[in-house]
Amino acid sequence: MDIPLEKIKELRQRTGAGILECKTALAETNCDVEQAIELLRKRGIARAEKKLERPTAEGAIDAYIHPGERLGVLIEVNCETDFVARNQEFRKFIHELAMQIAATDPMAISPEDLAPEIIEREKRIYESQLVDLKKPPAVIEKIINGKLEKFYEEVCLLEQPYIKNPEIKVKDYLKEQIGKFGENIKIRRFARFKIGE
Repeated sequence: MDIPLEKIKELRQRTGAGILECKTALAETNCDVEQAIELLRKRGIARAEKKLERPTAEGAIDAYIHPGERLGVLIEVNCETDFVARNQEFRKFIHELAMQIAATDPMAISPEDLAPEIIEREKRIYESQLVDLKKPPAVIEKIINGKLEKFYEEVCLLEQPYIKNPEIKVKDYLKEQIGKFGENIKIRRFARFKIGE
């Protein structure tokens, strides 16, 4: 199949994928750019999953100060090599994460980072809300788990909808970056400062 050069250029511009990857994705999707983007994202996320266990000893720290200078964020993101840590696209990614934290005020990076007493407190609140429901314990447990998932979406950075594309979560955006840079990337820590808090 002859793939038009304009389509390859467009796909490459929109995804940052290599020429060969773009050409293959377009061939597999009958030159449909939107489907090719989805295919490349899925492949990138699949490759990223394999990289999640690799050590991250390099990285960068970024600061975001919101206009008005009453809110600021410091964030450390680690990667595998100094080469990626100095990359402008990687720095832009870290800055966007800092903006996400400024906008959404998460308590932790992931649900595993939340203190157990916070999770227990939430469960107790949900149980007291459901005490009058005449439902089997298994159904009540399902409802509580659903409410906990919603809670994690509000307070855990990786579970939040990504502010620049709410159709994906921050953890999906992170996996896309892992696929793009070909290295494991970890959000190590962050601090959010607001005047008066």
